[in-house]
Amino acid sequence: MATNYIQEGRVIKLPVTIGKISGDHDLVGTLPVVCLTNRDSDGYAECAVEGVFDLSVTGEDGSGNSAVAVGDTLYYDSGTINKDATNGYEYGMALETVGSGETGTINVLLKKPCAPTPAADAVAMTDAGGYTAQTTVEDAIQEIYAHLLNAQNFIAIPLTTLLEGDGTNVVGTLDEATTPKLDMANGDTDSGLVLTWVASNSDPVLFQVPLPPDLDVASDLVVHLRAKSGGATDTPTISSDAYFNEGDTKVEDSSAAIGAAYAELTITIAADDIPSGAQTLTVELTPGAHTTDTVVMSAMWIEYTKQLLS
Repeated sequence: MATNYIQEGRVIKLPVTIGKISGDHDLVGTLPVVCLTNRDSDGYAECAVEGVFDLSVTGEDGSGNSAVAVGDTLYYDSGTINKDATNGYEYGMALETVGSGETGTINVLLKKPCAPTPAADAVAMTDAGGYTAQTTVEDAIQEIYAHLLNAQNFIAIPLTTLLEGDGTNVVGTLDEATTPKLDMANGDTDSGLVLTWVASNSDPVLFQVPLPPDLDVASDLVVHLRAKSGGATDTPTISSDAYFNEGDTKVEDSSAAIGAAYAELTITIAADDIPSGAQTLTVELTPGAHTTDTVVMSAMWIEYTKQLLS
């Protein structure tokens, strides 16, 4: 047995309130006790810190009279045991009932003392896996929370899902014979798919996607695309007509000018244009005038801000 063991800790000699005698309830700091002996000349008494005792309880809480039911948490409120959680300290649990506004002697289970829960910033942590450099639980939680809110979230738009439009209600799939055409960049030497508008062709293409349930409609939606012009003569933009759900008003936006080298371009759909119940998004993309050079697109996706779901 450990040489520093003192006792089981069920009965402890403690300083109690003046006038306390055997059978009285008291609160030593925030520790609920029942005196087993009278307070001695030094101010101490033998006290039970656990167990079930017959104690006087009043049926009231912080708002006024309130009946005490079996299982209710009881509080020590300036010498009175009641249900006032606002002004009292947690004392125990009622095992019998007391009427509203009444005072009665009932069985009370003392609250067992327990170590206080330390603040998260005081709990050290060691990350054996090397996933974080944080050293406290609070800092690690903040890092996780910041990642959940700020991590880049995206919706993929494969080129193979694009449809060709003719400016009316007719849409069709894209292939190597359509305008624009969808094919490999350069056969076996470059099998990456690209969408190419030949010079002077500005037929629109369309896509439709379901929007994720964690989309924050109070933040912008941003369409990203990789594109280039086939030469240095034309520098068109790509215009966007966006529609949410069904029967929505058209939202018009456009990208920056396309240059002769592949670059990432963006088209921002402002949060003010996104309805609160947005579940689907349809976008029609049309290149501006390019009478000399082709327009080539190699990739497309949407980035959005997420909200935490409860």
